[in-house]
Amino acid sequence: MIGVLLWLALAGLFAIPAPPAFEGVRAGFRPSDMQVLDRHGEVIHELRVDPTRRRLPWTSLEGISPALRAAVVASEDRRFHVHRGIDYSAILAATVERLRTGRGRGASTISMQLAALLDPRLRRAGGPRTLGQKWRQIRAARAIETRWSKARILEAYLNLVTFRGELQGTGAAAAVLFGKAAHGLSAPEALVLAALIRAPNAAAAEVAQRAQRLHLRVDHPEIDRAAGSRLPSDHRQARQPTVHPPRDGITATVERGLGAPPSAGPRVALAPHAAARLGALSLDAPARPLRVTLDGALQRVALDSLYRHLLAIRRQNVHDGAVLVADNTTGEVLAYVGGTGPLSSAAYVDGIIARRQAGSTLKPFLYGLAFEERLLTPASLLDDSPLDVSVARGLYRPRNYDNAFRGLVSARTALAASLNVPAVKALELLGADRLVARLRMLGFDGLVEAGDFYGPALALGSADVSLWELVNAYRTIARQGDWSPLALTPGGKRGPRRRVLSAETAFLAAHILSDRDGRSATFGLENPLATPFWTAAKTGTSKDMRDNWCVGFSRRYTVGVWVGNFSGEPMHNVSGIAGAAPVWLDVMTWLHRAEPSPPPARPAGVVERTVRFPADIEPARAELFLAGTEPALATTVLAAAPARILAPAQGTIIAIDPDIPPSRQRLAFAARAGAGLRFLLDAADLGAADRHLLWQPVPGRHTLAIVDRDRLALDTITFEVR
Repeated sequence: MIGVLLWLALAGLFAIPAPPAFEGVRAGFRPSDMQVLDRHGEVIHELRVDPTRRRLPWTSLEGISPALRAAVVASEDRRFHVHRGIDYSAILAATVERLRTGRGRGASTISMQLAALLDPRLRRAGGPRTLGQKWRQIRAARAIETRWSKARILEAYLNLVTFRGELQGTGAAAAVLFGKAAHGLSAPEALVLAALIRAPNAAAAEVAQRAQRLHLRVDHPEIDRAAGSRLPSDHRQARQPTVHPPRDGITATVERGLGAPPSAGPRVALAPHAAARLGALSLDAPARPLRVTLDGALQRVALDSLYRHLLAIRRQNVHDGAVLVADNTTGEVLAYVGGTGPLSSAAYVDGIIARRQAGSTLKPFLYGLAFEERLLTPASLLDDSPLDVSVARGLYRPRNYDNAFRGLVSARTALAASLNVPAVKALELLGADRLVARLRMLGFDGLVEAGDFYGPALALGSADVSLWELVNAYRTIARQGDWSPLALTPGGKRGPRRRVLSAETAFLAAHILSDRDGRSATFGLENPLATPFWTAAKTGTSKDMRDNWCVGFSRRYTVGVWVGNFSGEPMHNVSGIAGAAPVWLDVMTWLHRAEPSPPPARPAGVVERTVRFPADIEPARAELFLAGTEPALATTVLAAAPARILAPAQGTIIAIDPDIPPSRQRLAFAARAGAGLRFLLDAADLGAADRHLLWQPVPGRHTLAIVDRDRLALDTITFEVR
């Protein structure tokens, strides 16, 4: 043993290897959590990127409680400030104790422990270090001491040492065990953390005993005050065993900090889906916080509103939702709520990018394109009456949300009140391929099929879209037809901009979506879309109420909300007005709590004319038109409803059932026709067309027409009987 001590004493005579630079160690420190900072620098989320250990950002020595620094030095290396890396007296004392009792405490200094933390080759591998490892550890400690200051050695040690379980470094230990920053640790908390270094996984009772004993050896004013009584000045030399801090100090601190397993979850979790989406950008350098465009205050408002409103309709089988807010000018995303947290049926699914049926939210782009192509004007009359459309799988029968039909309505009313049959007729005028092409230009990348694939249901939102795409498409209307990509990170190179809509078309669409009177036919005058400041908005509900949406914009912001179930289960009687719109209203109102939103100025290419509708179809009003499509004078819009065959639909194929007597099988002919018009079937007169007729099917191809008194065909369809 004397030889060992002599060998240790001569260790400093050998050449000392160069240690790593302190700056390099600090720069190479990688937290386990990526911090996401909002546009104001506030931490809004922490994303775990290292599952093997829990580290928070490097903490400077000045940012660590003086009580903890004193407690750690007293526990691990009482002569830390006077030795040069090796405490020979501690080694001698440990050796004597081991010879006397067969066991003894270690004699590694903080510098020696730091050397092992910096070099994996110097760490224990399931047992005591070998003599060679000890030798290299001593040399490394001496090297550190010759080039690092004591303050830097202690700072690095407190950032690298393991306190309990996966908790490495003072920052993680203070945050997870006590919920505070390292500089705010109290004296009892400092004693508990210092006691954990020697036995990170010890039972709570053992940790409390260690901390009690450690308290008697610490020479620090904060630790002294924690004792609850004044100790004699020589108490450390005398090691008086009768003096202990009160139970509600150390023992209560142990129970509070170690009573439950350390949480591996983030301390701040306001934007989990945005953080996950951007996490890959920082995996190579997670020490650097990721700054995003989100606004922490707005993110909280959106989260709170979505949570509250979904709780109110939870019994109607609603579990999931999402909110996206964008700045119209810059495209920066200000709020990104991808789910409902504890309410969600699938918490890790991102509702911002998940594709769902769009419902009526695509109608503004349909009508806008029809205006732009000069096929319709806001005053054009469309027939809202029962309609059968022949499609590959049979008959498609669009219905309005309230199952009511309103007859002739203007295109303005049809869009603002979200009527379905007029939208299908507008699509028939336009063609599905042209609408698909326009939607792709607006950024709907999921529309990969030709128009025939979607058919007439495209007018009612049968295509799958994401909230991300919808918000940016509506933002394009707000930007007078100028499309640019959304952004989650500030600065950097942005994608290309492109003109998708003319400024005049965008203005007409926005004007109709902001028309409170226009939407009243379906929603009434008072509804969540009726804001006290200028906004333009549209709701949508997909088939069987599986999804509902509310997307709209003010002069500065575009807000989109989706509500539904990630599982695809239908909701129970929840429309866009009842589900998504209240959240939209909350968020939009908060955004404009102190900021006005005036209506946009009318472009020069949009003109105003007074129009009157016959038979009180709609009240007379000042209407807007694209220049060149307006009537020359104040005029009456013609409203003669054309005669049309309602049933059967064009191209219908009818099969005769051989098990039913032919006399019991009939096909109904129905039409919208005035007095004097007649049904002709294969040129044979069947009778008046203003009433239903029942016809016994005859195999073959047939032509059914409505003719006037001069036998001029007003509408014709063909069908087949097999």
